[in-house]
Amino acid sequence: MSAARIDKAVVSGVFSLDGQDFDVDNNVWLVGDDDEVLVIDAPHDAAPIVDAIAGRRVTAIVLTHGHNDHITAAVALREATGAPIWFNPQDRMLWDVVHPDAAPDEDLTEGTRFDVAGTTLVAVSTPGHSPGSTCLHAADLGTVFTGDTLFCGGPGATGRSYSDEPTILESIRTRLLTLPGDTVVRTGHGDDTTIAAEVPNAG
Repeated sequence: MSAARIDKAVVSGVFSLDGQDFDVDNNVWLVGDDDEVLVIDAPHDAAPIVDAIAGRRVTAIVLTHGHNDHITAAVALREATGAPIWFNPQDRMLWDVVHPDAAPDEDLTEGTRFDVAGTTLVAVSTPGHSPGSTCLHAADLGTVFTGDTLFCGGPGATGRSYSDEPTILESIRTRLLTLPGDTVVRTGHGDDTTIAAEVPNAG
């Protein structure tokens, strides 16, 4: 049985849209045990994420998509931990706006597997919120980490750069709602939900 646990850090900052800045709270998910941990998303400021890591070895920094409020601290977090950044190349145009002088380390694509603390997370491609939006399914933890693809109460927003509503709805219906209904959905913003609870909200 996996000894892995899921921790959450909420990091506050701003995201930019059409030349305007908006205050936002982002969820950072940490999957691991007392020795090692995988970090999902790196918003705003690396310091509170490093605090949540609490000295553990970081196996990977996995970014669910390229919008600035999910990747701003990625390079600083890499420098602080030595861990590689995994990022879907379909969102590279978004990355380059935020980090023009740095690059991710590894390509995050459909089926990429991460093993940490006795559990496995598998990347699920869910384009729509952005072309490279990717969820991480941890089957033995009964959890899927959805970034901004699926929120409590319905699909992620499609008003961001490179978002497309028909695409995100198709991704949710075919890639996420096919998971077991009791799967806990851990989102990029706000509260947890379950797959079963979101079926009526999927358009």
